[in-house]
Amino acid sequence: MAKLKEPSFYDSVQRNFDRAAALTDLPKGLLAQIREVNSVYQMRFPVKIGKEYKVIEAYRVQHSQHRSPTKGGIRYSHKVTQEEVMALASLMTYKCALVDVPFGGAKGGVKISPRDYTPAQLENITRRYTTELIKKNFIGPGIDVPAPDYGTGAREMAWIFDTYSVFVGGIDAAACVTGKPVQQSGIRGREEATGRGVYYGIREVLTDQELMDSIGLTTGTEGKTIALQGLGNVGYYAGKICTKEGGMKVISVAEYEGAIYSKAGIDVDKLVKHRKRTGSILNFPGAENLEQRKMTLELSCDVLIPAALENQIRRDNASKIKAKIIAEAANGPTTADAEEILLKKNKIIIPDVYLNAGGVTVSYFEWLKNLSHMRFGRIDKRFDQNTYLNIVNLIERNTHKPITAQEKMMIARGADEIDLVRSGLEETMVTAYQQIRSVMRRRKKVTDLRTAAFISALNKISKDYISMGVFP
Repeated sequence: MAKLKEPSFYDSVQRNFDRAAALTDLPKGLLAQIREVNSVYQMRFPVKIGKEYKVIEAYRVQHSQHRSPTKGGIRYSHKVTQEEVMALASLMTYKCALVDVPFGGAKGGVKISPRDYTPAQLENITRRYTTELIKKNFIGPGIDVPAPDYGTGAREMAWIFDTYSVFVGGIDAAACVTGKPVQQSGIRGREEATGRGVYYGIREVLTDQELMDSIGLTTGTEGKTIALQGLGNVGYYAGKICTKEGGMKVISVAEYEGAIYSKAGIDVDKLVKHRKRTGSILNFPGAENLEQRKMTLELSCDVLIPAALENQIRRDNASKIKAKIIAEAANGPTTADAEEILLKKNKIIIPDVYLNAGGVTVSYFEWLKNLSHMRFGRIDKRFDQNTYLNIVNLIERNTHKPITAQEKMMIARGADEIDLVRSGLEETMVTAYQQIRSVMRRRKKVTDLRTAAFISALNKISKDYISMGVFP
């Protein structure tokens, strides 16, 4: 009997779309327009590496221009394909709509392994890629705004900003890309944004009495156990914030070099320092090495956080997943076939289209900051602080119960930029979750969070198209 082929990442995204679309009453033509990718820019360009020239394969995909600009990260990986970038761009469209960020979806990919290049070589590749985007009008504050993704970070975004400034310039040039260093028109809180959003999303699910009753889990984050796959930017901040602010416990971590386990819990800050010092997460003090890294996915725990790449939970291992909740910090970690198996096993899947939307949400804040040319909190921080201080002083005088200067300033402190960013992100994640659950409560046939999230996104996108006069 021939072995069934596992659906690709793009196939899974399209199947998720189709499942949700079938439960809406939207016109078929409108759904067809939303479903398909609008533009694909496939490029190959030469870059001098050492004494030789190497031809680099790269992509930029714009899935939907129902809102402008389009928005999405740039991935550096030797596994990049056009289909993968199309899948990521599609997800960005639905993700932005779901969390009410006014962008269309896009994504970029450069087919290289960053480990194979020096910083100077990566800079040359990044600047040349940016130049190609500029040539074809695939980048700009009101056109298409890239951001970091797997294999890229603030450094690469700074190179993109600088290249765009040289070739195009303009007063709003900083808004051509987000995820930049704070010193170069970035925003505080962007680096942690996706991981922090993961925490807020997990917290909302864990405090949902109805859902927790359905899987036999008590409500609240305190004491819940986590298995974490991937210790990159997203995995690190998700693990750190879940433990520090949610009182949760990371019991296992997997990376490409292997996996570790500790029933007592793993301090991800100390683990990152250990990895920098030794080059591996293995042999971490207080933890045992697991025979295979895939064992992290199969451990008994409350929450499994796949924060690596797509297609990690497949048909061949879905039945081995023991976690009660799968929190998709990565894009597309669960194939469509695997999801069917997990749902039949009464697992809750917190979908990527919602859970990792923290990155694009704070990127939106950075974009707004760049266009307004104003740091968040600059105008109102001192006014708020003085107002709160006056209130505290009035209460102190009337109650005759003085407090210390330190306590007074803690109560009266005005909001800094990072406070406002975190507050805005939390509000976004809470509101989006409420909308997803509202869809599930209104539609009895919708029994999982992913389908509900897609329906919520499709309804919002359809309203945009109708308001444009494209569809009656």
